[in-house]
Amino acid sequence: MLRIVSSAGAAAALALLAATAPAARARQTEQRFFSKALDGSLHYAVYLPAGYASSGLRYPVVYFLHGLPAAPTSYRNVRFVARALASLKRPAILVVPQAAREGERDPEYLDRGPGDDWATALTDELPRVVDRRYRTIRSRSGRALVGLSAGGYGALHLALAHPNEFAAVESWSGYLHPTNPAGTKRLELGSPAKDAKADVRRQLAAERRTLRSGRLFVAFYVGRSDRRFERANVRLDRELWRAHVAHVFRLYPGGHSQQLWQAHARRWLGLVLAHLAAAR
Repeated sequence: MLRIVSSAGAAAALALLAATAPAARARQTEQRFFSKALDGSLHYAVYLPAGYASSGLRYPVVYFLHGLPAAPTSYRNVRFVARALASLKRPAILVVPQAAREGERDPEYLDRGPGDDWATALTDELPRVVDRRYRTIRSRSGRALVGLSAGGYGALHLALAHPNEFAAVESWSGYLHPTNPAGTKRLELGSPAKDAKADVRRQLAAERRTLRSGRLFVAFYVGRSDRRFERANVRLDRELWRAHVAHVFRLYPGGHSQQLWQAHARRWLGLVLAHLAAAR
């Protein structure tokens, strides 16, 4: 089912989902910078929209978080997202950061301590670097976080922790609290306070006033056959509905699979772009 709680951009968003445009080729580059939060290099892929080199425009940026556990180079493996984004009428820059490294395949997009602060690296350092290196819209109105599976959890967790940095967030088959690598058990972080801080449902409750204002657009979906995460996503939709928090939720046929994400990538990227400032 698709439920939209009224928001200022809802009608425009749904109109954009139906828009069609011929696919354009995005230019891919790979970059890195020294991250103080990680005490080492953070790599990321950048997909620049067609015409970027000559347009002189500033563009919104979609930060896309991949699933975990993963290899250090898994950020290179989401070209289907770049293709879907390039096929839309609204041009945008796509940034896909590294989210794992040798010996640490499942950091869960969390700050874990000195030299291991992934959340800080991705929400504080990376956007500043991207804004310096590329012609971006350098404000929250030009930034979105999108992720799939563990990246869906990461996107929700990070955007809710930084509502002044992002205008929109989407979770594709994500979960709502850190898990073990199999996604079958809640991950305990060492204290009740840390567990609460990393729990998306508690974050949403704490940010209810901000969300009701429409400052951060929230959207998420899950497959009906996703045995691990379907129930939690349906429950979240109901809780947000009761709290009168504007959001979009969709329950699709299918499981926790690449096939599901590829099938709906274009539609959901169009939805997130409808809540970002257009290139200018």
